[in-house]
Amino acid sequence: MEITKLVAKAAAGDSDAFITLVKQLEKPLNHMAKSILHKDEDVADALQEAILKAYKALPSLREPKFFKTWMFRILINECNNIIAERSSAVAYEEVPPIASGADDYGKVDLREAVDRLDESQRIAVILHYFQDLPLRQVAQVLDISESAVKMRLLRARESLQKTLPKLI
Repeated sequence: MEITKLVAKAAAGDSDAFITLVKQLEKPLNHMAKSILHKDEDVADALQEAILKAYKALPSLREPKFFKTWMFRILINECNNIIAERSSAVAYEEVPPIASGADDYGKVDLREAVDRLDESQRIAVILHYFQDLPLRQVAQVLDISESAVKMRLLRARESLQKTLPKLI
């Protein structure tokens, strides 16, 4: 069924239609949350809260065709809320190991390299290249201009070219 019809049905109270919509976005949403939060417990919390908030606010969605963009925006906001709630202290086990050299970094695959980008660049890359959102929708999700999205993508590509010269 077409996404706009599913959104209309879900907004009218059809919970099965909402479940279908969420299932279609389950993997991309999970990847996005994982790229921001890294910890499985935090990812699960963010997804649960984002889905609940989306369900409650679905009747307020003005353009059903932007459901995917809208869901990503809710999830990113929820991830940012979880980050803000964390204490500034980091347990010793959570400190990532320091890479022993450039050779180790060169063995990283593309997805891991993207995960190592600055958060703003990483989110833009994931939304545009992995989730196939157009620049305009990425800008809406991130609440920035299209030119800012282009700049983040440019910087991310430059960083990835340095990190993965053989893959790019």
